[in-house]
Amino acid sequence: MRKSLMALGTALLLGVTASAQKVEFDEYTLDNGLHVVLHQDKSAPVVVTSVMYHVGAKDENPERTGFAHFFEHLLFEGTENIERGGWFKLVTANGGQNNANTSDDRTYYYEVFPSNNLELALWMESERLMHPVINQIGVDTQNEVVKEEKRLRVDNQPYGNLLTEVKKQLFKKHPYRWAPIGSMEHLDAATLDEFLAFNNKFYIPNNAVLVVAGDFEKGQAKEWIEKYFGAIEKGESIQRVKIEEDPIVETIRAEYQDPNIQLPMMVAAYRIPSMKTRDARVLDMISTVLSGGKSARLYKKIVDQKKMALEIASFSFSQEDYGMYFIYGIPMQGVSAEDLLKEIDEEIVKMQTELISERDFQKLQNTFENQYVNSNSDLESLAENLASYYMLYGDINLINTEIDMYRSITREEIRDVAKKYLKPNQRLILDYVPVKESNKN
Repeated sequence: MRKSLMALGTALLLGVTASAQKVEFDEYTLDNGLHVVLHQDKSAPVVVTSVMYHVGAKDENPERTGFAHFFEHLLFEGTENIERGGWFKLVTANGGQNNANTSDDRTYYYEVFPSNNLELALWMESERLMHPVINQIGVDTQNEVVKEEKRLRVDNQPYGNLLTEVKKQLFKKHPYRWAPIGSMEHLDAATLDEFLAFNNKFYIPNNAVLVVAGDFEKGQAKEWIEKYFGAIEKGESIQRVKIEEDPIVETIRAEYQDPNIQLPMMVAAYRIPSMKTRDARVLDMISTVLSGGKSARLYKKIVDQKKMALEIASFSFSQEDYGMYFIYGIPMQGVSAEDLLKEIDEEIVKMQTELISERDFQKLQNTFENQYVNSNSDLESLAENLASYYMLYGDINLINTEIDMYRSITREEIRDVAKKYLKPNQRLILDYVPVKESNKN
């Protein structure tokens, strides 16, 4: 009885906390198509200004991969009213910080300033959109920056090509088949006119969402937004082609030799549906059951008890059109990849044939409640979530309601979704290994 009361108390506490975290926001659209989202939070004198553009690696010409990520760098070069090299100086001189990132689906820019510098942030982002300076000097400079980034983060990083290799095998038609960093040969071959055309096509107000979150006055913010963004011309509507992959019907086997590693890795990867689907959320839960911490099934059995692996984990890589589900492990010396896969498959079969216990299910629900509360605990995360739910999910209010979907998932669904997607004939088995002696120079 006491345990039941404690569980009830915990559930009530989580419920109160979650409801207290409800995110209030206003949204509207300018005449030029720019969508605006305002979230007021006066708890600290800070404001986040961000813009998400619906352009990522999947929007690139297959012969010009890397453009979306390249623009993440290029559009810090300067504008007609911000001298070359002046962007970061202007931010730091006014007590701010900024950054940007690119995925397969979108490109995101943001600044964090003391709240009295909101007008500056809005002006800067409008400059990036309306008056970017894209010239050969900037292109050549950022080309070298991107090459160095690729060397550091991919080419010379242990297991740095893992994601690239998995994508290449799981996707044969869809542009998810290449990585956002793209091809250096493609970037070298690109002309200035091609970069200008990419900017004109995708960096338009009707392909963007502007989010302002933090300590500001809504009326004043709206005036500034209209002042700086309202005059920007609407661009031509972007025609997007939906590309569908053929189903995977037999196991794909591949090997990649990485010169930066000494320990081999076994990877099982599955193509899964869009992050917008209910099944994708169920797979998130399956991942947590299998490897959400050291008490999860795979780690407890294979690392702790049987000591067959140094590391093991699973996770969903969620994307707008498709996702990928990874399970990977680094075997202990003397343990083969096949041995490791056999143990993993035993746990997958249990997920497919048995309901998880009520105790584990409650623990799972508590984990997702906690993640929900934490997901919007800082302004930077909250601003990006607002932009993502609007731009990629098509439902901005999911920032408040997605947790209800997770709450409604049943033990039976967990079993059935595992059975539907985690089949041996629907996956890639990748042996990610050190370079073999016979292949060394």
